[in-house]
Amino acid sequence: MGKTYPGIEGRLRDFVLAQPLFFTATAPLSPDGTVNLSPKGLSGSLAVLDPHTLAYLDFAGSNAETVAHLRENGRITLMWCAFHGPPTIVRVHGTGEPVFRDDPRFGGLLDRFTAIDPADHGLRAIVLVHAELVRDTCGFAVPLMEYVEDRPLHGSRFAREDDASLDAYFRGKEHVARSIDGLPGLPLPLPPSPTTDGGKTEAAEHTVPTRGG
Repeated sequence: MGKTYPGIEGRLRDFVLAQPLFFTATAPLSPDGTVNLSPKGLSGSLAVLDPHTLAYLDFAGSNAETVAHLRENGRITLMWCAFHGPPTIVRVHGTGEPVFRDDPRFGGLLDRFTAIDPADHGLRAIVLVHAELVRDTCGFAVPLMEYVEDRPLHGSRFAREDDASLDAYFRGKEHVARSIDGLPGLPLPLPPSPTTDGGKTEAAEHTVPTRGG
């Protein structure tokens, strides 16, 4: 039987931060629009900011469906499932917003992620999720699988990009500035990232719990 929780605390918080993979689901308002479901990995890219707020790093990719849908209507569901240990599925239903590099909140939010170097992954936004409904279910049908490690491919692909080349990469993709259904996606030109030198993103000076960290 599923159970509803007042927020993401205690056992639930520990569970979601321990998972190497979660999923995001969004959709446009149009009944003919394309529903999107995305897997999110990379250790350290998810943070629980408080019992009702999560954030994750939105890295470079060839699409921006989640960003586009959030800009239009804000609806989002996050899901984690246990591939090892006791069978559990956790869903967070709520609203979200993409915080872009030129947003005054960006630097402070970025400080909450200390277990990953975002400069290696073409960080383009931070997605804030405000939880409105938190539930878990049994997950009896989820298979048992073994986590080995994060793939190094995303970092090796995008670590060599600077802001200019990353902007060019996004402009060359059909569904980054606009979604599949033509909704506004990632704003371009890409704002510069907060840096110290060499184009690397500033590292945080304090540590807070993040997935994998």
